Amino acid sequence: MMFELIGGWLQRPNYIAFVLLFLWGIYIMVTRYNLVKKLIGMYLMQTSVIFFLVTTSAKRDATVPILLSTTEIIQPEVYANPLPHVLTLTAIVVGVATLGVSLALADAIYKKYGSLDEEEILKRME
Repeated sequence: MMFELIGGWLQRPNYIAFVLLFLWGIYIMVTRYNLVKKLIGMYLMQTSVIFFLVTTSAKRDATVPILLSTTEIIQPEVYANPLPHVLTLTAIVVGVATLGVSLALADAIYKKYGSLDEEEILKRME
């Protein structure tokens, strides 16, 4: 049972890459005190989710979901599902916006407290 599970994971290396990137991002966010390094971890997590959506939405020999003829019968197995692609675009836009706002906040924090270290900022706030 366990070997079948591991064998199934090895047949899909994209899942392993997704999990490793996601966990690496969480590790960086939790263990680092520097705010920019935390943002790098957050961006790594976002990138792993985008990677997961892109790799799971790939369909061999599929075409774009645009109907060229209205007279032919629609065969859904021929077309690629557009939902993962739309979610990927949304995730990219949200990720860039989140990163931009976060960097602006980190800049404001640095200007006010003179440091990006989380513990040092908390000491200066007291």
